[in-house]
Amino acid sequence: MIVDISLYGIVDPQIARGRSLADMAREAVEGGATLIQLRAKQESTREMVREARAIRSALHGTQVPLLINDRVDVALAAGADGVHLGADDMKLGDARRLLGPRAIIGATLNRVEELPELAAAKIDYACAGGVFATQHKDNAKAPLGVEGFGILRRAAARALGSLPVGAIAGIDAGNAGQVIAAGADGVAVIGALFGGEDITAAARALREAIDEALSQRATAPE
Repeated sequence: MIVDISLYGIVDPQIARGRSLADMAREAVEGGATLIQLRAKQESTREMVREARAIRSALHGTQVPLLINDRVDVALAAGADGVHLGADDMKLGDARRLLGPRAIIGATLNRVEELPELAAAKIDYACAGGVFATQHKDNAKAPLGVEGFGILRRAAARALGSLPVGAIAGIDAGNAGQVIAAGADGVAVIGALFGGEDITAAARALREAIDEALSQRATAPE
């Protein structure tokens, strides 16, 4: 399955400020988000399932997939389109067996040493980072920066071929073009997309920066 990770919105109750996660997701898609993930590490399983079902309903008819962070069980219960898994989550092969061949499965990529496992698994995309500093996730290691991301992205290309690889952490409309130029096929965004009041406008600004950078990269001489 080819997954469009151009603008990958991660919706999280911690940034909602009382707003409906389903409404937030829909507004992001209206502005150009191509993929939505529900990340709710502090929520109960029942609450996550409820939120996931509400988001899935809000996205009905948009053709934009909904993924669940970490929780294969929640994805199954809510009828989500797939999951995003990190190194400490369920093994990718186990998730594939449970979710089936049509599910979207994405994986976090932090280090070159993780590439053999990702190459052996049947995943649909990877997300590499963190690229910049961010307040929305605790990262024990220093940010990769654009140069470090570029090095990891080139290693991923050698190991994973044409598999889409996005960039995550601290990305906004001002720096998205830099990571696209460094090889990212898209960006995963939390704060720059959902932190303000006008989510649709934020999505449009991000998509403009992303699309311009992708177009420039496509026409750049080899």
